[in-house]
Amino acid sequence: HFRLSADGGAIEVVANDPQDAASLEQIRRHLTQIANQFSSGDFTLPQRIHAQTPPGVLMLKGLKAHIKYQYEDTENGGRVRITSGSQQARDAIHRFLRFQISDHQTGDSGKIERI
Repeated sequence: HFRLSADGGAIEVVANDPQDAASLEQIRRHLTQIANQFSSGDFTLPQRIHAQTPPGVLMLKGLKAHIKYQYEDTENGGRVRITSGSQQARDAIHRFLRFQISDHQTGDSGKIERI
């Protein structure tokens, strides 16, 4: 899931079976890797997946010093919280997340919510 918040947003993944320890470990390892890659300005994974540079990525790279990517465990998976005090960075985060919602057809609202 891709969720937008007033301070940025989040990428969330949940296991279909919360008792499946291997899936939980895989989800958590993958999201930790995503948080680390994005923090360093590396967005090659979404560029490869979507065969294009997703909207907002160039701005996310340029404003990386103003954006925090933090991995968090959740009860049934994990999330990468993406936050910034910069309005310009938050706008880029929202463009990036809305593109993900559309391209992955997740059905997420794309509206600002409380995370």
